[in-house]
Amino acid sequence: MNDNLIKAVNQQVANWTILYVKLHNYHWYIKGRHFFTLHEKFEELYNEANIHIDELAERILALEGKPVATMKDCLETSSIKEATGNESDDEMVKSICEDFEKMVDELQEAIELADEANDEGTGDMLIAVKQSLKKHIWMLKAYLG
Repeated sequence: MNDNLIKAVNQQVANWTILYVKLHNYHWYIKGRHFFTLHEKFEELYNEANIHIDELAERILALEGKPVATMKDCLETSSIKEATGNESDDEMVKSICEDFEKMVDELQEAIELADEANDEGTGDMLIAVKQSLKKHIWMLKAYLG
């Protein structure tokens, strides 16, 4: 068991858990001319977050670690901040984009830890999440112009 790797994957579980709640907030509170586009996009992203949370947590269990499983622990472990509840549509998209960029950097560090531990399974999982985030970042930046 590699404690540093488990800690890094747990941070991703926490980040995705905070994002799951944040994306629901944005999904419910989006207003304005981009409502239909963003309402649908935020739903797509929180559904993806749900998948990542489960797969990453189960990977931690397979590594004989303990995934974070309370909001308190997620808030303490996450590098992602909660929604404030008063973001404009562009602020919502910018916040998610910044969160994803931070997570890409953290995922790269976790991928390197998995590589050092000769843990291809965890590494492959993290690479897939990173690639998905990079695509989302590109699309969100295109939306913002």
